[in-house]
Amino acid sequence: MRIGIVCYPTYGGSGVLATELGKALAEKGHFVHFITYQQPVRLNGFIPNIYYHEVQVPTYPLFDFPPYETALASTMVDVIKNHHLDLLHVHYAIPHASAAYMAKKILETEGKHIPVITTLHGTDITLVGRDKTYAPVVAFSINQSDVITAVSNNLREETYKNFDIRKEIEVVYNFIDVTRFNHKPLDAFKKVLAPNGERILLHASNFRKIKRVQDVVKVFYEVQKTIPAKLLLVGDGPERQTAEEQGRELGIFDKLVFVGKQEQMEEIFAVADLFLLTSEYESFGLAALEAMASRVPVISTDAGGLGEVNVEGVTGFLAAVGDVATMSEKALFILKDDHTLEQFKQNAFEHAQQFNIDAIIPEYEAIYRRFCKDC
Repeated sequence: MRIGIVCYPTYGGSGVLATELGKALAEKGHFVHFITYQQPVRLNGFIPNIYYHEVQVPTYPLFDFPPYETALASTMVDVIKNHHLDLLHVHYAIPHASAAYMAKKILETEGKHIPVITTLHGTDITLVGRDKTYAPVVAFSINQSDVITAVSNNLREETYKNFDIRKEIEVVYNFIDVTRFNHKPLDAFKKVLAPNGERILLHASNFRKIKRVQDVVKVFYEVQKTIPAKLLLVGDGPERQTAEEQGRELGIFDKLVFVGKQEQMEEIFAVADLFLLTSEYESFGLAALEAMASRVPVISTDAGGLGEVNVEGVTGFLAAVGDVATMSEKALFILKDDHTLEQFKQNAFEHAQQFNIDAIIPEYEAIYRRFCKDC
């Protein structure tokens, strides 16, 4: 099949999933054309069957804001016509679904039908999409898609609750390549972080308010009172400085290790003993799944789709948003002895297998073949 993938090219979950999906499809012999404003960060190195088309947005004095959506739709039309694409798969509703609708209608005037699959990822529905500025266009363009998918049952229900969606939304879970994360820890790296054999707790995010990074620090504060521990914080964002100041106020700053944004997360997960995810909302919780695939149990909130990933009492524990006391107690339960920790580590790894890329990619291929039976 010849598949067009439209996504954001950044580190966000939607862009990561879209890029990994395209790479997996290309490895199976499909021709994949990425259409976005810059090369996706996960699209590194030459991969046969993958093509990248940059959306050029001209600037004119007339425009205070360059019309990216119009340029994107025009680029879609050009790529579809010149490379004979069979379908478009757009990730994140804003503005990709509406641009795809525009491209579809343009092509219909030339006698060509292009199916559009829209995958909803989270904040395009729960945050940005609910803004009154965007909501009517979001709902309309989603309804005009030939297939709608969501990355969790929770996101599916949130979409129905917040928008007048008149089509079936199919759940196709996020996925990971388990083999990529099944790494042995680098002893030298672990010794630098925990020279005295301390337990290593890990948090990775974009440090936005919704991630509640201050709760991560509070949980760690309680844990380190009982057992020797270090907290490794990966990522960057507006709440990082607040977390650093909090560490100083609590007198534990020397036990916090801020390493900023990192690309090779599999090596970082490998040295961790416990992953903390205290978010107000997660449509799925891809970082939690990556941790589990790395044999790292998870303490998380029960917000959004996290309960579909993190199994209570098996792969870790869940607690209400802001319930630092319960999260601290459960973290200590997991970390208290090697036997308990090892059992949770193994449980996490085994559960992650359900979301392995080999199990999920065929679900997308089956959707594509509804419109491309001879491909």
